[in-house]
Amino acid sequence: MQIDCDFPGGNVIVRGIGGDTARISQDIRDTEGFWFYWSFRVRGAAGRTVTFAFEAKRSLLGTRGPCVSTDGGATWNWLGIESVKDNSFTYTFADGANEVYFAVGLPYLETNLRAFLARHKGNPALKTSVLCRSEGGRDVELLHAGRLDGSEQYRMLFTCRHHSCEAMASYALEGILEAALAPDELGAWYRGRVAIAAVPFVDKDGVEAGDQGKNRKPYDHNRDYSEPPDGGRYASVTAIKALARETGKKGVDFALDLHCPYLKNGDSNEQLYFVGSPQLDHWARVERLGGILEKSKRGPLPYEVRHGLPFGKLWNDYNGPLKSFGRWMTLQPWAGTATSIEVPYANCGEVTTSPENVRAFGRDLAAALRTFLTTENTEHAEKK
Repeated sequence: MQIDCDFPGGNVIVRGIGGDTARISQDIRDTEGFWFYWSFRVRGAAGRTVTFAFEAKRSLLGTRGPCVSTDGGATWNWLGIESVKDNSFTYTFADGANEVYFAVGLPYLETNLRAFLARHKGNPALKTSVLCRSEGGRDVELLHAGRLDGSEQYRMLFTCRHHSCEAMASYALEGILEAALAPDELGAWYRGRVAIAAVPFVDKDGVEAGDQGKNRKPYDHNRDYSEPPDGGRYASVTAIKALARETGKKGVDFALDLHCPYLKNGDSNEQLYFVGSPQLDHWARVERLGGILEKSKRGPLPYEVRHGLPFGKLWNDYNGPLKSFGRWMTLQPWAGTATSIEVPYANCGEVTTSPENVRAFGRDLAAALRTFLTTENTEHAEKK
């Protein structure tokens, strides 16, 4: 049996293999402290039942167990909590299953983005470009959707994967973009009135390399929005700030940074929720948006505005010199409403997450944003 992580998004350290037990751990790399991301491949275990035991001080398995792929990473399924015991899981390899992939959650890599773009190839309301080159020499993609001729009424900016391991958030971004491209009334509204700019992989190198991304030393991408000398470490962040300022000449009506929370436990990790900044006027508008979303959503994932996390509660209390995207945006006079959202890894309340239902939430959010901008926000309603 062979265990490796030599593929995009791979992350594992093999501590030892004895009989039908493999001792493994996550590769922290340059992360400060503990984080839980891992993804590995097993070859040569067909017909065997193997236990994978993690050597870690905290749990590396979520509420639905690990994810597994038997088709080279094309599709993934939750293995289920019944496969888990303490900080290990057991898997029976089918006869002929010569290559099986496992991960802490549903992955989303450049290959997934390419599949999304292929599904919408030829749609005139979607354009792709390169925001910048990463430190590792990769293209950092920039997507434009909606009305693209410069005559839009509203402008939205979305960012994702400031923390490279937070893959489930990417499916929500897909849902938002799909709403703007859909051949229905909501899509027609977006294509007639809204210009969307979206950066799907802020930490592109970390996504492809399989890094944790969270709490990267000396600080991660989502603490790089201060002005130099405190900020300016990452090329993608510098480019996003330039993009936002250029868009801001006409005004950014809504900006959202998409994240995933901790792996499990409690309302702050197993619910969808917005995160507030110290700017209370922004948070008041975000709560109004959340109220619209709670009342209007149609998808299967539960959402309740009461789970929102205002500044000063739980972990949301940092007000030091390093700035996140959301906090930086709330300080810009040309930004209407800015916030971030947490999309849970494995379950939202009692509902198991999947690419399909997280995309559906993204579409629900896009619909709520239309109502928010056109009726609920007086400042924006005056533009109507």
